[in-house]
Amino acid sequence: MAMTWLVMNCQPGDSLAFHYSGHGSQQRSYTGDEIDGYDETILPLDFQSQGMIVDNEINATIVRPLPPVVKLNAIIDACHSRTLLDLPYFCKMDRNEVYGWEDHRPRTGIWKGTGGGETICFSGCDDNQVSAGTSALSKVTTTGAMTFAIIQAIERGQGTTYGNLLNAMRSIIRTSQSDFVAGGGIVTSLITMLLSGGSFGFGLTQEPQLSTNELFKF
Repeated sequence: MAMTWLVMNCQPGDSLAFHYSGHGSQQRSYTGDEIDGYDETILPLDFQSQGMIVDNEINATIVRPLPPVVKLNAIIDACHSRTLLDLPYFCKMDRNEVYGWEDHRPRTGIWKGTGGGETICFSGCDDNQVSAGTSALSKVTTTGAMTFAIIQAIERGQGTTYGNLLNAMRSIIRTSQSDFVAGGGIVTSLITMLLSGGSFGFGLTQEPQLSTNELFKF
C-alpha cells in the first residue's frame, strides 16, 4: 500500500502528517469489531478495479506500527470518516463546549492502538454523516468543508490546542450550513454514494470529529 512509506524507518521524535480529502463510504463488517456494524472506507482513483481501502487496513498500516515517541496527526475530509483510523477514543463535545471521551475499543478485544506512539485524527464528520464539497465557505470555488474550516481556523490563530481547533472548525461549518445545498454539497455526496454503492442520509448536518489512541486533557 502506498501509505506504508509514511511510517517506515520512523525515529523517536518524528512528527508525521496524513491528509486525505476525497470520497468515503461504508461497507458491512463481519468481524464484530465495529459498534455500528460497518467498516468505513476511502475510495482511491482505482477503487472500481482494485476495491476500496478499509479502515482496518489503514489502522494496520499507519497506526499500529507507530513506535514510541512518534506522533501522527491525521486529517480526513471524507464522508463517514469519524472512525476511519479505527482509533479507540473519541471526543464528545456539545455546543456548550463541554467535552468528554467516548470509549470505542472493539468488544472483540482486538488491539487498534499504536506500538507506543501517539495518533490524533481530525475527521470531517460522524460515521452516519456525509462531508460536503461546497463553495458556500470559500465563495470562490468548491472545497471540502472540513479542509477549508481547519485552514481558516489555523490562519485565525484558533489552533492553539486540539480543543480550540475542533471548536473553531465546528463553528465555521455551522455558520455556513444553510448554504451547503446551494453550493453543491448534496450533489457531491450523492455522487460518492452512487459510485461506491454505500449508504446515504439526506441533510447536511456535518460536524468535525476528534479521535485518539490515548486519552489526554485539552
